[in-house]
Amino acid sequence: MVRCSFCDETLQQGTGKLYVTKEGKVLAFCSSKCDKNMLKLGRTAVKLKWTRFSQKSRKKKETK
Repeated sequence: MVRCSFCDETLQQGTGKLYVTKEGKVLAFCSSKCDKNMLKLGRTAVKLKWTRFSQKSRKKKETK
């Protein structure tokens, strides 16, 4: 299973969008929302509440 490069959601086979950078790195996106936030707007996933990266980091802060 492939995971979204932005929100860390698992993608089913045959869904989503693959993007290849000039350096040859392959990025997988589950939706156009993730695609636009990362590539066009330049946002980081940790700062957005709806991504799993943000949810994981908030849980770590609460347990400390």
